[in-house]
Amino acid sequence: MFKLKFLTVTVSTFILAACGQMPSQQMRMGEVAVLSMPAPALNITAYERAQPLVENTENYQKIDTNTVHSVAQQPISTFSIDVDTGSYTNVRRFLTKEAQLPPVDAVRIEEMVNYFNYDYPEQQGKHPFSVSTETVNSPWQPNAKIIRIGIRAKDIAAQQLPPANLVFLVDVSGSMDAENKLPLVKKTLALLTEQLRPQDKVTIVTYASGEDLALAATSGAEKDKILKVIYRLKAGGATSGERAIQLAYEQAEKSYIKAGINRILIATDGDFNVGITDFNTLKGMIAEKRKSGISFTTLGFGSGNYDEQLMEQLADAGDGNYSYIDNEREAKKVLQRQLSSTLATVAQDVKIQVEFNPATVKEYRLIGYENRLLKNEDFNNDQVDAGDIGAGHTVTALYEIIPVGQKGWLNEPRYQVAPTASASLKHEYADVNLRYKLPNQTQSILLNSPVQVTSKPLAQASTDTRFAIAVAAYGQQLRGGQYNANMQWDDILRLAQSAAKPDTFGLREEFIDLLKIAKSLSSEQKKS
Repeated sequence: MFKLKFLTVTVSTFILAACGQMPSQQMRMGEVAVLSMPAPALNITAYERAQPLVENTENYQKIDTNTVHSVAQQPISTFSIDVDTGSYTNVRRFLTKEAQLPPVDAVRIEEMVNYFNYDYPEQQGKHPFSVSTETVNSPWQPNAKIIRIGIRAKDIAAQQLPPANLVFLVDVSGSMDAENKLPLVKKTLALLTEQLRPQDKVTIVTYASGEDLALAATSGAEKDKILKVIYRLKAGGATSGERAIQLAYEQAEKSYIKAGINRILIATDGDFNVGITDFNTLKGMIAEKRKSGISFTTLGFGSGNYDEQLMEQLADAGDGNYSYIDNEREAKKVLQRQLSSTLATVAQDVKIQVEFNPATVKEYRLIGYENRLLKNEDFNNDQVDAGDIGAGHTVTALYEIIPVGQKGWLNEPRYQVAPTASASLKHEYADVNLRYKLPNQTQSILLNSPVQVTSKPLAQASTDTRFAIAVAAYGQQLRGGQYNANMQWDDILRLAQSAAKPDTFGLREEFIDLLKIAKSLSSEQKKS
């Protein structure tokens, strides 16, 4: 909940008389009186403002920006795939509704870039997704290049999805009593309910001071019955999330559909304050529960007390995805237009490992994915959890590299012997390896895709690559611009505008508007 810190004073006739002033006859005993006398007389300076100070208790995971690595010393980079988009919409809320730049740790660049779909090559053959790369000149460093890795998962039409066993886990505590919280939750869940099929099942669990089974497993054919339960939800009480999560898993297991979609969707501001509230304990519980084959998706709502770290990390631990819902339009994007990718998984535990060729690449840095980094030995270990890809999802990763022979970020070593490589490998910048598991399988599959030594000017790059780089530059600028060099807001804006089409749903146009807002807020900050 919001924590309000302000002074409330009940003034009696005796106090007023002692101060030499009498209350008006209209004032009743017990009313709060705001005095017109000088503040020093009562030594209460708070009266001069008479406005509550709202303490913002939003919580974000600290992120240390990825650093530059020498290929000679660390040629391999390994990370888990990420298809969350919550950071993008949460940052949008700061810019458009709060009229302020977001906290640095609210900005996760990979979630910015992956908010958008890209027209990568369609999946062919036995693998459930395609992998493509493009290398272009960097707009940040004169001698650098950017390697764009693009993944596109096979799509599944909503009506062709396997039967779904869904549990709506709804926070109805007092902290949800705000227009951008429970009322928006109702609209969001109603959108999903309208798309249910007779073979789908929905269970609704609510929680506040206690947890409640508001609706036992009900067929999607009974939409009116489900919607009635959703629309009569009311907020009040403390937040006991841990016990409710346990109940949600119990209900999901009771209605488990073999070879179907089994997923819990929690809708909350993440402000757990009763029961187990420790972040690591909750995350560990979800990580253990994912072994049951039930995924855990988080839908975040609200502001002021929003626990973004909890929402993002619980989804990661539960093999689900994390979305922040700031308006009804976003709800339609996540649970209507992208329903298949939100609910249906086509590849699990997807890991990327890029090995850079020391004969052609001197330095590199991974843009984003800071809280998705893995140890190199984790890549071949099928016991190590990683991200999942939903049907129709596209995933983008960007590396900035310095080719051999070019000046980069690092000083040239004095004593290190330059690496040698076979002449036959000098036509490759890197080797991209992906490991993934098919749903409900335990053994991973390896997919390999070399990156050739070829590049093009940024202006000649594909529309998708140019737009992805513009979004990455936007994220870097919001995080302080450490690696943007001389690229300013206007430069980012021009790059985004050059790649603004096609734009079926107006998302790229909206991004350009956000760029303009961020630029204006940044300028105001510099003036103050």
